[in-house]
Amino acid sequence: MKNLLELEHVTMQFGGVVAVNDLSMHVDENEIVALIGPNGAGKTTAFNCITGVYEPSNGKISYDGKCIIANHPSGKMAKLYAGKEHEMYLGGKVLAPTPDEITKLGIARTFQNIRLFKSMNVFDNVLTAMHVRAKANLFSSVFRLSWKEEKEMRDATEKLLKEQNLWEMRAEEATSLPYGLQRRLEIARALATRPKLLLLDEPAAGMNPQETQELASFIKEIKERYGLTVLMIEHHMDLVMNISDRIYVLDFGSLIAEGTPEEVQSNQRVIDAYLGVAENV
Repeated sequence: MKNLLELEHVTMQFGGVVAVNDLSMHVDENEIVALIGPNGAGKTTAFNCITGVYEPSNGKISYDGKCIIANHPSGKMAKLYAGKEHEMYLGGKVLAPTPDEITKLGIARTFQNIRLFKSMNVFDNVLTAMHVRAKANLFSSVFRLSWKEEKEMRDATEKLLKEQNLWEMRAEEATSLPYGLQRRLEIARALATRPKLLLLDEPAAGMNPQETQELASFIKEIKERYGLTVLMIEHHMDLVMNISDRIYVLDFGSLIAEGTPEEVQSNQRVIDAYLGVAENV
């Protein structure tokens, strides 16, 4: 099976704080992989490194067989660096694409706190995301030379909203929707960028058990319908264990376990990280 995403010795350090330390992991095509761990374990920081929000202090990230992000400790960080493998990438070329460039490669994400365009309706939220792959420039837009492409994007938006059962709400303000539908809209907006890899940051946050169960079915459905690979951060263990092919576990920024749901569930280090280690009295 082909690796779609691979992290090699990725470290993210803020001043003297190492938020992610020497993280190596991979996600294969057509997998659903979960990244779990207690609050503050470094999960969202890892997502931010993958999507270009943060420039990692050290390490390399490859997507679809090509290195897209690379860095090594330099400047002040060369003296402050407290992570591992600090010499491994010295002399290598620094690669730090911006989030929009990452999106164009085929990586889309959602956020723990829903970030819809508040002043736009449902239709325009998705249509705006379609423009990430638009070929039109300022000249063609001003002189209406891109009308055909604009029509194609509007048609694609309509098709996507109908597929996601959001078409009837197309004229409603995005933030007026019930919470579960806002989450579905955010995922639909991510799908509008035509990703191969979808990153979901706590998609079940704030959902009740019934909504979480429906979300599990929804994720599996869009994976199959759009040929997606999914990497998700999630605290709802029922959701994680139900749909994940493999799981990585972080604690204090470091990888402490990986494997199938069954393997991770029975791993003593994972149990200790979540439940705490009893002290000997």
